[in-house]
Amino acid sequence: MAEIAQAMKIIYIHQYFRTPEQGGAVRSYHLAKGLVEAGMEVEMITAHSGMTYDQRWMDGIKVHYLPVAYDQKFGFFRRVWSFLQFVRKSKKLLKRLTRPDLLYITSTPLTTGWIGLWAKRKLALPYIFEVRDLWPEAPIQVGAIQNPLLIRFLRSLEKKIYDQSLSLVALSPGIAAHLKHISPERSVALIPNFSDLSQFFPKKKNQTLANSIGLTFGLTIAYTGALGQVNAVEELLELAKMAQDRGKNWNFLIMGEGSHEPILRRKAQDFQLVNLRFIPFGSKQQVNEVFSFTDFAWISFAHYPVLKTNSPNKFFDAIAAGKAILVNHKGWVNDLVKTHDLGISFLPGKWEKAFARLEELEVNPEEIQKMGNRARKLAETQFAKEIAVGRLIEVIRPNPKSTPAGVVDIRIA
Repeated sequence: MAEIAQAMKIIYIHQYFRTPEQGGAVRSYHLAKGLVEAGMEVEMITAHSGMTYDQRWMDGIKVHYLPVAYDQKFGFFRRVWSFLQFVRKSKKLLKRLTRPDLLYITSTPLTTGWIGLWAKRKLALPYIFEVRDLWPEAPIQVGAIQNPLLIRFLRSLEKKIYDQSLSLVALSPGIAAHLKHISPERSVALIPNFSDLSQFFPKKKNQTLANSIGLTFGLTIAYTGALGQVNAVEELLELAKMAQDRGKNWNFLIMGEGSHEPILRRKAQDFQLVNLRFIPFGSKQQVNEVFSFTDFAWISFAHYPVLKTNSPNKFFDAIAAGKAILVNHKGWVNDLVKTHDLGISFLPGKWEKAFARLEELEVNPEEIQKMGNRARKLAETQFAKEIAVGRLIEVIRPNPKSTPAGVVDIRIA
């Protein structure tokens, strides 16, 4: 009697795993779900704020919740303590779980890579390491890490994690280039963040919600995402003040949560902004409802070189919803906006020209609609989540006849 082939087992490790109902970054949910649908067995190790371990099934994914509290409002040392606790408890859990074929570990934080190094040494388990943001480069550039000895240690740890991996996954071309520079012998696959075309889509304006928020007749510009130090949402407030001072009847919305929310609220009061509204953080469905009456989505990061490499979820959500884009920084996202004519760049020193362009579009709503249509088409043709899942399956189960070791040649125009 022929033996039945056993399904490949993956243990996926992501400290901040979230579902669409919870909102936020749901990349890992969709990738894990896609692996399950491809016939693989997937267990997720993550953390929650509960006091004890918990385990749940979600769309075929067995999710292990470790009791490790984390909040964006935590200070530096409390964050580090959370990272180290997650590493310790993940190791302990891994020793009790049925042996997998592979670990798929995603950052940030970089400390998740310690789990892979330990599992390879102690359990002879291979791991693929996914790099979402460049750690430690990002906290070094923003000044969160300044001690020279700590910087040297973290950069050494970064290289060791990359070098010991089976392969690497990068979320943007800039990140892929960095990984090849640090670890030239490792294969690097480019799998950007992606658009959930079923969750985000162009829809009829939710006038009831718009009225409840108190929107006036005029352009509506919305930011939906994290409110942290690196997100530079204060520049949206500066745009709102600029519009208000010039008598523009425009609406500005901020839908998110994070450590800088109190700072943003105080600045909005200082500016005496009557055209800005804060909306509570919500699910992906609620974000799409806000997009229904939004003309432009604001995409911003602080002006550090490392942040040009980011692959922000909020951008891919917005283009799936068919929204025109306003972007405040150079880098990959800005290149996409310019190449595909998706919106306007509000780059430092060029705001007057950008503002004038926004005034032109204000009286040409059909041009804004065309930008949104091109955004949706880009989401459908290059950034659908099904494309990303297919790429990940190729990484996990490589075809010997496919691209040789090196950067997986997936070109994103």
